[in-house]
Amino acid sequence: MISETVLLLAGLTSTSVACALLGKPRASHYRDRAPLPVVPAQRAARASPSNALTTAEQDEIISVLTSDRFCDKSVAQTWATLLDEGVYLGSMSTMHRLLRLIGAAGDRREQATHPARARPELMATKPGDVWSWDITKLRGPQRGVYYDLYVILDIYSRYVVGWTVAAREDSAIAVELIATAAMVHGPPASLHADRGTSMTSKHVAQLLVDLGVARSHSRPHVSNDNPFNEAAFKTLKYAPAFPGNFGSLPDARAFCEAFFGYYNHEHRHSGIGLHTPASVHHGTAVEVRQQRRATLHAAYAANPARFRHRRPEPPQPPVSAWINQPSREALIQSK
Repeated sequence: MISETVLLLAGLTSTSVACALLGKPRASHYRDRAPLPVVPAQRAARASPSNALTTAEQDEIISVLTSDRFCDKSVAQTWATLLDEGVYLGSMSTMHRLLRLIGAAGDRREQATHPARARPELMATKPGDVWSWDITKLRGPQRGVYYDLYVILDIYSRYVVGWTVAAREDSAIAVELIATAAMVHGPPASLHADRGTSMTSKHVAQLLVDLGVARSHSRPHVSNDNPFNEAAFKTLKYAPAFPGNFGSLPDARAFCEAFFGYYNHEHRHSGIGLHTPASVHHGTAVEVRQQRRATLHAAYAANPARFRHRRPEPPQPPVSAWINQPSREALIQSK
């Protein structure tokens, strides 16, 4: 594209002026106009090594390996059996190489194949478009004892719309949590989760059908398909007040109640312009940003040199959030 523009501009001025105006080196322009022919490298034929097997020796090894006696045995088994009988035809690597030449190498068993999973592509432009949920383990009072923390959050605002801590993972607990969150905040357009037993259970699936919520799941063993819950769990477990383990189930619930209250209403989230999830979720982020902007502009008016005469602006929250950014084709089809 830029080469064509250079040519058009050169017709009005000159090539040097056109290249200077468009920021393209003249040498690159001339090289693009008359590229050098690519000459394939010439390599001398490699001489056959002195210890190479003759054609007759190679045929003998292939004949032995494919014989009725050894056709069902591995190369290692065949090589060792022949060696025990006082016969040496070649090394195991040579046998493997000759089998590859005739297309007889590889696993002889039928391997299970799995169809490729479709990559989930979800985009939210406002609260309530997409929720995601997941379960993480919290250590209990002794070795082998864990509590399950269920968390549902809105990916646009990062607001935790529902959570609970239970002694076990159970689809009935998940159904109750999702139903309660939908009743309080209204059902989302889509609900995303990984492929745990609770997430893929019939009870959860039936609830989402009843609520009219589209269901989405991560690909197997792809944690990046559920990034918002993973990030929230990291914020939880890396908090300075987070204990290594909990003495009881009530202790875990009390800690999570305090933490998620802080997370929703006090934690300034870097992914949403350093606003709190509650501010974005309930629509007060615009007013908060205007107040921040006024404060920064007042500081700039008092001392412009401190800002190098550049008027500062507060961080802008993103206009959308997504799980695996949809392709342009998918966005066009959705409009």
